[in-house]
Amino acid sequence: MRLTRELTLVLMLVATPVAASDLAYVTCQNGDALSVLDLSKGVQQHLWTVPGKPAGVAVGMNSAFTVAADSKTVRRHDPLTGKVLAQVVLDGGPIGVAHDPRRNRLFVSDWYNARIWVLDAMNLSEQAQLTVGAAPAGLALSDDGHWLASADRDADQVSIFDAETLDLLHRVDVGTRPFGLRFAPDGRLFVGNVGSDDVSVINAANGEIIETVAVGARPYGVAFAKGRAFVTNQYADTLSVIDLGTLSNIATLNTGEYPEGIDTTPDGRHVVVANWFENTVTVFDADALSVVQHIETCDGPRAFGTFILGGTE
Repeated sequence: MRLTRELTLVLMLVATPVAASDLAYVTCQNGDALSVLDLSKGVQQHLWTVPGKPAGVAVGMNSAFTVAADSKTVRRHDPLTGKVLAQVVLDGGPIGVAHDPRRNRLFVSDWYNARIWVLDAMNLSEQAQLTVGAAPAGLALSDDGHWLASADRDADQVSIFDAETLDLLHRVDVGTRPFGLRFAPDGRLFVGNVGSDDVSVINAANGEIIETVAVGARPYGVAFAKGRAFVTNQYADTLSVIDLGTLSNIATLNTGEYPEGIDTTPDGRHVVVANWFENTVTVFDADALSVVQHIETCDGPRAFGTFILGGTE
């Protein structure tokens, strides 16, 4: 199944509307900025200046975290105003970020020094460092807060830690150049391998590979909704849809140009994809596999991490 952009207008008429409270915090590397998008209205609500080429992002109810690679700066913003509440300059190559609200921790990967910084999520002071494989990129926490995983790109491996004790549990060999990764609701870990055009599915409890699923060219990010995994394919300008039960490809959807970051709305009804070369996000109905809308962003949207925040009406 392949949806074309010519069908977009028709699909928007039948797609489910986005919840009124959902906001997307989209880091724009080229524009030194962050777009705050109102997904229900389909507009940019705020534009915040974030110097240093931001890419990594993680949001929670009280904070929006950005990682600016060029300036090596991690910032905690007020999610309503964009005000910088805390910031720290790190001495390596910060890129990926994951927030653990249960333990008030922020994890940041260091591309240059094969480590993860463990920071206090409020004041961003350093608490610990974890050793991983070469060139760690994406970070992910399981939904139950039990596991932390790192995609170690140049080592062709994934490191899995106990998120409470920070003990290393497994080093898992995956495909070529893993970059983005995320835990499914059932705890399985899905890893996008940009060099081998596939996704490694891992049992996080024992570190074993369950399956390797072929996807499009240069898979980057992963998200989950409606019993499916959604994988952005940078070079193919597509989204691969994988059934979580059978681990088979069930659809390929067209995105904007060079899709990267991907996240799911809190109600699980929509998937949002950042299109780096097109300066847009595409919103998909996760059930119908149809396009709801395209929303313009600032220049060079990457949104590498968890970037959608929902609230109560």
